Amino acid sequence: MNDHDEYLYFLRRAFDGMLGALEELGDDLGNTPPPLPGANSPYAIAYHCVGVADYWLGHVVAGRRVARDRSAEFTAKGDAQSLRREVDALFARLEADLRTAPPSASPRNAPPAEFEGPDRPLSVRGVRLHVLEELAQHHGQVQITRDLLRAEEPA
Repeated sequence: MNDHDEYLYFLRRAFDGMLGALEELGDDLGNTPPPLPGANSPYAIAYHCVGVADYWLGHVVAGRRVARDRSAEFTAKGDAQSLRREVDALFARLEADLRTAPPSASPRNAPPAEFEGPDRPLSVRGVRLHVLEELAQHHGQVQITRDLLRAEEPA
């Protein structure tokens, strides 16, 4: 097993958890933010994670051109089945991206200052850790959001 295979295994677990929560909620509730100021829907959070992984691993690490509208990710709406297909396509791209990027190498691109991320130069390994950090946090956020939305459902 390659190092990147093990890494992708853990990214897939985070995405599968988010997608599972969306499937449990159904598309209507999955696109509903909880009644909290500034909250995002579970779908928007998971969709944002696709953008995070594609941008940081595809563009920053591998140098692949990635068009990203970060602010639009937080208002995205869609269905879990289509998002699962997007995640599958993402993993095909990431497999190719990581195959050419040794962990100790420098990333091919630096992220713009307006993108949130670590405030220090990173190796490929550091970028990979950042993506895993983001996906783990957002996986938990999707689960909590799912629980809040289910608690609001009429009995």
